[in-house]
Amino acid sequence: MRDIGVDVKTPEGEWDGDENCPFNGSLRVRGQIIEGKVYSNNMSGSIVVEREMTRYMKKYERYEKRTRRYPAHLPSCIGELNPGDSVRIMECRPLSKTVKFCVIEKGDSQ
Repeated sequence: MRDIGVDVKTPEGEWDGDENCPFNGSLRVRGQIIEGKVYSNNMSGSIVVEREMTRYMKKYERYEKRTRRYPAHLPSCIGELNPGDSVRIMECRPLSKTVKFCVIEKGDSQ
């Protein structure tokens, strides 16, 4: 296991030789860390993470809810994730046209 420079729990799963793994492969992670919930796991090797934010609208004196979805690479050492599980993702180099984040930690499912 390689130290990725962030204080996270090391994954317990098996590594299948994927080079795009921040813990066992050669993928470097940097930039922002985002916490969200798994929205979809239908892609092979990737998931979609959804994050909800609230923003104050000064004109209407109310809060609005905003959501953003991030496609993220799922390393094999982290294991299976189901919709609703909370995860932490971190920015990395572009792995495909849309995937620019990688899962670094699995949280508690709700």
